[in-house]
Parts: sequence; C-alpha cells; structure tokens
Amino acid sequence: MARRYLEALLRARVLVLGGLGLLLAAGIMVVLGLPVEAVPDISPKQVLVSVVAPGLATEEVEKLITFPVEASMTGIPGMTDLRSVSRGGVSVVYVQFADDTDINLDRTRVNERIQQARASISVPGITVGMGPLATGMGEIMQFQIRGAGRSLMELNRIMNWTVVPQMRLVPGVVDVNVNGGAEETYEVTLEQARLIAASLSVGEVYRAVDANNAASGGGWITHHAEQQSVVGRGLVGSLADFGNIAVRTNADGSVVRLRDLGRIATGARTRLGAVTRDGRGEIVIGVVMMQSGASSDATLAAINRALPGIRQALPAGVTLEPYYTRATLTGQTIATVRDNLLMGAVLVAGVLVVVIGSWQAALVIASVIPVALVCAMAGMRQFGISANLLSLGAIDFGMIVDGSLVVIEHVLSRRGEEPEAEFIPLVISSVQQVMRPVGFAILVIIMVYLPILTLQGIEGHMFRPMAQTVIMALLASLAYCFVCVPVLAALALGRVRPVGDTRLIAFLRRPYARMVTWGEGHPRILFGGTLAVLVVSAGLATRLGGEFIPQLDEGALTVTTTRLPSASLDTVLASVTRQEQILRRFPEVRSVVSNTGTSAIPTDPMGVNETDSFIFLNPPSTWKTARTQAGLVAAMDDTLRRELPDALYSWSQPVQMRMDDLLSGVRTQIAVSIFGDDLSTLADLGDRVVAAISAVRGAADVAAAGDGTVPLIVADIDRTQAASRDVAVQDILDTVEAVGGHIGRPVIVGNAIIGTQVRLDPRNVASAAAIGNLQVRRMDGQGSVMLSQVAHVHEVDGPPRISRDGVRRRMVVQANVRGRDLASFVAEAQARVAHDVRLPSGYTTQWDGQFRNLQSAMRRLEIVLPVALGLIFVLLVVAFGAVRPALLVFVNLPVAATGGVMALTARGMPFSISAGIGFIALFGVAILNGVVLVSEIAALRARGMAVAQAAFVAAKSRFRPVMATALVASLGFFPMAFSQSAGAEVERPLASVVIGGLVTSTLLTLLVLPTLYARVMREKVQD
Repeated sequence: MARRYLEALLRARVLVLGGLGLLLAAGIMVVLGLPVEAVPDISPKQVLVSVVAPGLATEEVEKLITFPVEASMTGIPGMTDLRSVSRGGVSVVYVQFADDTDINLDRTRVNERIQQARASISVPGITVGMGPLATGMGEIMQFQIRGAGRSLMELNRIMNWTVVPQMRLVPGVVDVNVNGGAEETYEVTLEQARLIAASLSVGEVYRAVDANNAASGGGWITHHAEQQSVVGRGLVGSLADFGNIAVRTNADGSVVRLRDLGRIATGARTRLGAVTRDGRGEIVIGVVMMQSGASSDATLAAINRALPGIRQALPAGVTLEPYYTRATLTGQTIATVRDNLLMGAVLVAGVLVVVIGSWQAALVIASVIPVALVCAMAGMRQFGISANLLSLGAIDFGMIVDGSLVVIEHVLSRRGEEPEAEFIPLVISSVQQVMRPVGFAILVIIMVYLPILTLQGIEGHMFRPMAQTVIMALLASLAYCFVCVPVLAALALGRVRPVGDTRLIAFLRRPYARMVTWGEGHPRILFGGTLAVLVVSAGLATRLGGEFIPQLDEGALTVTTTRLPSASLDTVLASVTRQEQILRRFPEVRSVVSNTGTSAIPTDPMGVNETDSFIFLNPPSTWKTARTQAGLVAAMDDTLRRELPDALYSWSQPVQMRMDDLLSGVRTQIAVSIFGDDLSTLADLGDRVVAAISAVRGAADVAAAGDGTVPLIVADIDRTQAASRDVAVQDILDTVEAVGGHIGRPVIVGNAIIGTQVRLDPRNVASAAAIGNLQVRRMDGQGSVMLSQVAHVHEVDGPPRISRDGVRRRMVVQANVRGRDLASFVAEAQARVAHDVRLPSGYTTQWDGQFRNLQSAMRRLEIVLPVALGLIFVLLVVAFGAVRPALLVFVNLPVAATGGVMALTARGMPFSISAGIGFIALFGVAILNGVVLVSEIAALRARGMAVAQAAFVAAKSRFRPVMATALVASLGFFPMAFSQSAGAEVERPLASVVIGGLVTSTLLTLLVLPTLYARVMREKVQD
C-alpha cells in the first residue's frame, strides 16, 4: 500500500509542488495576523471590583464596603479565589475564576452580585464599579500630556475628557488609567461664621447643590400641527451658575445663595496619588489598558495610527508623548527569537552539507524548515497562541529535519550500494523502508512533549503554548517528509553521486573506531565509567537549586519605595523627587517616572506613602556603572539606601512586577501570607517573620506589606449628648464629611463632566482641636453646638492597609532573592520561620510566589512524564517485539540527563521549567538515536549476523546518521545557548540542557550501547 502511495505521489509531482506553493502562500497570509508578545500572558481570569470613598479610614473601608462586597461575591460558580485590599479611601476586591470559564459570563455574574452589594453598603454617595475587561499584563503603553502654562488640574481634565474617550475608540483598547494632577471640581469653601449667621447646616448646603443642578423632561405637546418637546432645565453650566444656587429663601424674601456662604472656585478633589518625572516635579499620565484577548502589537499599531488625530484634537500648545511602550520589549525579544531561529537554520543547513556531502541533498532536507515553521505559526493563529519568547523559543530545527534527514540519508546510502539501479524506483523503495521507523520516531518525540500539555494554572499558561507549537511543527515536518521530500529527492538528487564519508565524518570516525574497539575489549571499565558519571551527575543535580523561569532582562527597572505610612502626599513627593534626581545621575538611566499612591482605576491600590518608580534604561552597550543588570541594581540600591535611608526599596522590572503580583498579590518573588483576625497580632507575627527571613542568605527587600500605623482623628458620636442638645446624628456626620469635602452631583461643561464639592476652609480644620470646635446646628434651628460637645474627638492610630484572602484577614511579608536560587532559599527560609515563629491558635501561614508554580509543575510532571515514558516503552516493545531492546533504548535517558545536569552546573544555572523542557526535548532525540541503532542491529541479526558482530557493525554503519542527528539537533540550539540578546535568559537553560545531554547521549549510543547490547542480548541467546 505504501508503495502504491509513493508511486502515485511521484506521478503527481507537479500537483504536489503546486499544492505546496498554495499551502505556503495561504500560511503566510494567516501568519501575518499572528499576535506578537514578549512573553505569554499568564493572567488568571479575574474581575476587579473597586470603590473609591476618599473620606473613610482603612478599618471603616473594610467593615462598611469591602466586607459587604466580599460577602455578596461568595458562591459565584467557577470562582477559585477571593482577595481584597482596603486602604484609606479605596476598596478593591479581586474575584478570580477557573481558566475554563467564560470571562464575559463571569463579569455578568459579578455585576449581578454588585447590585446585591449596593443594598448592603451603608455609605452614601459611593459607586461600586467593575474594572475594565483587561488582564494584569494589559498595560501596553504609558504617555504624558504636556501644556506650557497649564495647571496639572487642567491637564488632568484634558486627559480625561479629550484624550481618553478617543483612545477608547481604538480597536484593542479597553480603557486608559489616568494618574497625576487632580480631578477638577466646582468647589464652595464654606465659612462657619456665615453658616451660623444664616442658621444653615452643612447638610442643607449638600442638598441644595444637588437639587439645583438637574433637568426634567415634560414630554411633548402638539401646537399648530407641530410636535414640541417640553424640557425643564436647572443645570449648572459655569462657576457663576454654581455660586447663584439658592440655598434658602428667608421669610423677609431675602435669598441666601451659595456664594454668600463661602468662596466659589474650581478646586481639586481629594487626591489619592500623583506622578512625578525625572526629578522635575509632577506630571499627568495615561496608561493604555489592552482588552483581554487582543494582540499587543496590533493594538499598539492601531494606537500609533490614531495618535495624530488625537493630537489634532488637543488645545493649542498641548502635546502627547508616549514614554513607555510594550513594543520595545516585544521587538527586542522577538528579534532575539528571529535571530536565533535564522542562525539555527543556517547552522543546520551548514551541518547538513558538511555531514551529507551534497548541497542539493542538504537543501532538500532543510526545505522542511520554512514549511514546518509556517504551518506551526498558522496553527498558533488558529488556536489563539501568540508568537512570543516561549512559544517559538523551543523550536529546534535539528528535530524538525530529523525525519527528512533519515529519508535522504537512506536514499543516498542505497544509491551508493546500488549505483546502477534506476533512481525513481530506488527512491520509492528507500522511502518505503524508512517510513515506519521515521513515523515512529517522530511520534515518540511528540509523546515526550505531551506531558507539558497537562500543566495547569500559571505554568500551563506559560508552557502549554510552547508544547503545542513544537508538536504542530513536528507534525508538519512529518507530513512534509512523506509528501514532499520523496518528490524533491526524485527531482533534485537524480544526478547526485554519493561520496561516502565527508571530511568531518571521516575525521570523527577515526577516533571513534579506536574508542569502540577499546570498549569492546574493556566492557567493565566502560560500564563502570558510565555508572560513575551517573552517580556524579545525580550528586550535582541535588545541588542545582531551582527557580520557576529565569528572569528576563526587560531593559527597564522598577523600584517600589515604601515610606512611613503617616507621611503626607506632599512630603512623599518631595522625597520621590530627590530619589529621581539621584537615579538620573546614573548614565545608564534615560528617564524615571514615579507613580505614588492610587490611580483613577485602582488596579493596584497603594497608599500615598508607596511609590512605583519606572526606570527606563539606555542600551546595555553604553553602560558604565556595571556590565550586568544585577550589578546596576546593586549600585542603585546602595546609593539610594545611603542617601535616602528613610525608605524601604524593592526592585523588579515592569513585566516581572506584574507577573509576581498575579502570582501572589505582591510585587516580589516571594509572599508569606499570615492569616488571622486580630490586626495587632498579625502585625507582630509579620515583624517576626521579616526578622526570620532577613537572616537567610540571599534575602533582599524583605518587608511586611502595610506595616506600621497611620494617625487618625476620630469623632465618636455621643448619642446621649446629641439627643439632649437636639442635634441630629446626620448633621454631625455631614459636618465631619465637609472637612475633606462632600462630592455632589456633577455639572457638564463643554465635553467634560465636573464634580461639585462642598468643603470647610482647610485653615479652620487643621487639628483635632480645631475640628472639635466646629459648629453643628441644632434641629430646631435655635443656635448651634460645638462638635466636641456631641462627639468625642480624639487622635488614634490605625492600620494603613488591610488585606483579605478567602474572606480572612492576612498580613503579607514580601521578599526577593538575589545571588541565590529561589528553591533552596525558600526551603531554608521556611525552616527558619517554622523554628523562630510560633503561631497562636487560629493563625496560619501560606507561602506563595514563583516557587509554588515550580512545585506545582514538577508535581504534575512527576506523574505524567513517567506515564508518557511508559507508553513510549510499550511502543518500543511492540516495535522491537521484545522487552530487552526497549530497555536498552531507555538506558539512553539517564545518560542523556547527565549531560544536561553537567551543562547546567558548568554554566551556573539552577533547574527551572525552561531547563525541564530542555530535558524533555533531549529525551525525544535520545530515544530517536537509540531506535536508529537498535533497529539497524536487529536488521543485521535478521540477516544471520552474530549478536556481538551485529552490534559493532551497526554502530559503525549508523555512525553518520546518528552523528548527523546529534549535530543538527545540538547546533540548532547553539544560538539560543549563547545569545546575549534580550530574552535569551529564558531560552538559555533549555538550549544548554539539550546540547550537554546530546553529548553524553551520543557517546552512549555509539560507544556504550553496542557493548551493552552485545552482552545483554548474548546472554539472552545463551539462555
């Protein structure tokens, strides 16, 4: 049947080549729309629910807002986690769902629960909002708005009401997070004396502002055969209108207007954060958030097309300048992948020429590379896989060409043995002979990759696309090998005469012949040496350490700075400005942008004492302070700690920070969560855990998130006194709210929606005593009383932040690791914490971070990989018809692993999932080479050759294909192993393992396996 298929294929060669051309053209058209990213988006399916209530302290936010929202969210189908952060004025709840749920349905269910939550929240005038349909990795661009002579408040208004609406119209953009400046309001600053003279309460002013800024519809009437709409307008359109609002009409007909009670002006809403840049002061920025599932490169391209039109709509003198774009990192990493793939293809083609000895044959074999790559990338587009560092980084062109190499090498070998035979029938019979072993070998390599498809969670998001891409490329190469290679061989190799061993193979064969002869005579020494290598590598493996994935140098740094929780925003900004000036002294730094506090969309609520500084770097080739990013971070950290010792510093990178935040809820590699109920106990335990972890070698940036206290001025209402003095509780609360400002119904001015604000003069509420002296009107209107007479006004300390997970309070201790692998650090830190910190009853700890994902992946692979190898073993037994040959092939695996372990040790790399993928790829090639040799031995034995003679003859005859397979597979990974470009850090362990493992695996296949086969199978024959 195979022969008839091949004959028909060669008769229809023109049709085959035409179909190949159409396939390539269609594939290229599909590939042009392939999403391009730097790294896979590991974001879980998550919905953010946020509430901004600027006047509330942290504990009130937790009790009155966060807890009701959390309670309403419990029990949603598919929910896997429920986390929250409560800060002064901000509540954020993160509702996380399983990967197999529909995010749009999840958001619908969350929105339904939000309606329930609103009924349980007793705080008036707040809005419970749902975050945009974006992932944690969706921040793809940051830009600054400038305008000479314009205030920060004006720039904030232009950004919110001119730039953001147009930017949201760009395909792929779901929202723009605005930070910096202040939200503009129409503000009345009340004077207590005027309120008392007019016998008005603060609450009456609130209600007057809301009631005098409205419109009503009167439907329509028919007049003279025309339909006329009836509208009642009482909208505020200017500051003058705002000041003219009538608050009360007295019995004598006089009117008390808003302007009579205080100063009317535009003012800033209470600020929860700010942005500064390069030590030159505050700025206004926007952060573009990409829609979940969109392509960053396509979205960025659409933004760049839209920017000229957006700039045209800005007022004269106002400019828009992007200062960070994901395209920079994406371009660098994709360039690294492209260069590595291109160089790998060139090396593979070169090795084929050197090993095969025919450039025509080498081109036929190498022609599979572009076809397999295009087919794999088209499959990626079909399955929603982006082109990124990991999905394309594991493709080894050496494995891709293996099937075609075996076919062409066998055709040329047959041509050498039968030079007078007709070429077309020879091609058909040669391909027919190797179809089964080639198909079996590729199937084995694919099966080795199948365990990666079982990974779940974050590790699944990262590495499943890689396995899917490799499998699609291998399947495409197999189809090409059996459809196109026979046709190309018949067309291109008819006049090629075999030349025997090439110079390289002849050069390598001479020492190999001596080594195999020596091994034949000294089997015990050979086996003992192999066993010794296994033992040594096993010892080295226990000392490798581990990490989830190597850190990617992004070309930018972030430093999270934490100051005293009680520090005011102005004090923090002054310190941050000094910090930026220090960082700008480093010649490697191009720009520094610092986000302090919380932005408009509180995706990551921070206190005003916390700052994320984004440090954008010049190209590494221009660096002078240090040659590596780690050295640069150490120098910057030392300088900041020396010159600004009033803060804690935690270092990361923009994308890495987001990944860590998604993994554990903090911006560091490790997070230790302490769960309990009492805040003071949690704080004490957090301090003790910090002390324990700080004593471990390699600990860096260790701190308790939300540690410390903030001073509060609390007015506890005395209900007895309030009742006896005829003062309404609501009037007391209204007076307290006016200290910070009551936000009322907004006004519409032009294309902007501007809030209204009623507040007391800040000069009159500058202390607890001054607040206690505020006047509260009596309900009967006959005078007023001081706030201190109806409430206990006192100063207390409160928590700056309350975190919750699974509806329980938690204290989080965060830490980074420097100069040491993550896994061994965590093991030692866990032992130290267990020894030094005794938990009270009802308190528990949980360790989170990258190492958890490493452990999760390893636990799954420890189950699935042996199952896959067991299935491969069964296939080998079926193929060979016996158990012993299959076992001999499997001896390749531990020996191949020794080379990988030694390569990691020699290069100082810990074990990571990237290295684990390398071992999996290595096992596939090692089994392939073992199958090639054992199959040849079996063929020689079938011709009547003795066991030992067949083993050594096969080793010598299959020396060239085994060496060719090993060389092309290892050299295909050489660019990845030694590249210094952006993103190479992730690929380097994978490539190093494959190269090192192929060295030991090839030595075993060609040197140890023949001797081992001769002894094992001879004993079987004797038995």
